[in-house]
Amino acid sequence: MSNQNFFNLPEVNTMPRFSGIRTFMRLPYEPEVQKRDFVILGAPFDTSASYRAGTRFGPEGIRRISSLLRPANVFHKIKPSDVLNGVDGGDVMIIPGNTEASHQNITDHVKAWTEKGAVPIVLGGDHSITLPELRAISAVHGPLSLLHFDAHGDTWDNYWGEKYTHGTPFRRAVEEGIINPCRSVQIGMRGTVYHPDDIEEARKLGFLVITADEMREIGLQETMRRALEQLGDSKVFLTFDIDFLDPAFAPGTGTPEIAGFSSTEAQSMLRQLTAINLVGCDLVEVLPALDPAEITTLTGATIVFEFLSLLAVKKQMSKDYSSLPTI
Repeated sequence: MSNQNFFNLPEVNTMPRFSGIRTFMRLPYEPEVQKRDFVILGAPFDTSASYRAGTRFGPEGIRRISSLLRPANVFHKIKPSDVLNGVDGGDVMIIPGNTEASHQNITDHVKAWTEKGAVPIVLGGDHSITLPELRAISAVHGPLSLLHFDAHGDTWDNYWGEKYTHGTPFRRAVEEGIINPCRSVQIGMRGTVYHPDDIEEARKLGFLVITADEMREIGLQETMRRALEQLGDSKVFLTFDIDFLDPAFAPGTGTPEIAGFSSTEAQSMLRQLTAINLVGCDLVEVLPALDPAEITTLTGATIVFEFLSLLAVKKQMSKDYSSLPTI
């Protein structure tokens, strides 16, 4: 394995981790769209939240605590910076209170990076931001499969007559034909709902839905086996809502649900995804103001590092380094 540092990360013996400008894991800041393996983008938008607002500060909080992360993944035995060339592209321009314009900006920005070959990794923000990301990436790759970790299915038709909220993105995505629900999976649904058949509505749309109760019954390994079977060799967008985790492990979020999963369980599930064809991902619903000791932001940052590790493992397995520029 090469010892090149494609992230261009500063060495800890010359610059302590707590110093410097806060990009994700101290990646180079490159707002100009360019050819890269991946790009970290912030979408600090929470106008579509249905209960507690404040996830607009999620990207900043995740970036800040991410400096704590070290560059090697012991489980995968890989150092993503040896394999991947990526940057932090900064935040998408958001207009508070204007969902349509903000979503359009997200679509335009994510599409521009995707067209350059980068896998976009977006830090939210509320879960409504996933819809414009899917629009952008599907415009380049065609309809996508969705792998969705969440306490909520987010397939409601509307909130208070509004069609575009953080509770509706995946119904809209199915209606727009930008995801294929028959190759998509929703994992972890639990908690109170508006109607006893709410989860069945997602299944009627075509999703494979594995609730938290079902996961406890069949086990995490079988859960992931079924998910991988459903996804097959399709192009996958992975979206992770931090409220998939129990509030004991992720208190800083807007709509928490009890009886969720631990950070250990979530990490274990993500690490089983090395075979998927990942073309985009996001981490949403982190609300730093309700996050004592930065527990939730650290968990979110670590999950994003697991995304990067999946991309690195996939690239290492392909032995294709042709896209790496000369440093």
